[in-house]
Amino acid sequence: MALLSDVWGIYRQALPVLVVALGGGLFSGVILEGMVESVTTFTGLFVMVPVFLATRGNVYGALGSRIASGLHQGLIDPVFRRDERLLNAVFASFINGIGISVLIGVLTWSVLLVLGWQPAPLSHLVAIMFVAGVLTSLVMIVGLLGLIFLGFNRGYDPDNLVGPIVTTLGDVFGMLFLLLAVTLVEVTAT
Repeated sequence: MALLSDVWGIYRQALPVLVVALGGGLFSGVILEGMVESVTTFTGLFVMVPVFLATRGNVYGALGSRIASGLHQGLIDPVFRRDERLLNAVFASFINGIGISVLIGVLTWSVLLVLGWQPAPLSHLVAIMFVAGVLTSLVMIVGLLGLIFLGFNRGYDPDNLVGPIVTTLGDVFGMLFLLLAVTLVEVTAT
């Protein structure tokens, strides 16, 4: 019976977050549909979208796992205050998130050139990725920590929350900030 109780507890905690993640994924798809016209302006944009979203999950999933482990071990308190462990993890994730974003722009441009395509200018692709990377990093860090701390304080296992939270925040805000970055680069390029 303990096994069934454990399974039910995990299911009960994860299901509401997964339903919200489903809605977030659908919303992100709507935003992507709105970006279709920008593809003709910025050749390479669609190549960058899945990589950008995947790296949000990779970088901030690792941060979420570190935070969850710290909470379970009592090394991190579920409150926003100066904590050396927390600051180091957040800073490393922030730098990784921005650095990988810029790298996505450079690699996309390079690969498309090697394949014989005519990508958008390197400066445009890197600018789009940099702006979207910085903005999503900020939202991912604050949102992830806030939701994990809130859930933990209400008795939820942070391990059940990290994946859906990272996916939802990364997809929704990743697409919103990509659209914003494309708009900014379009305006400044003309």
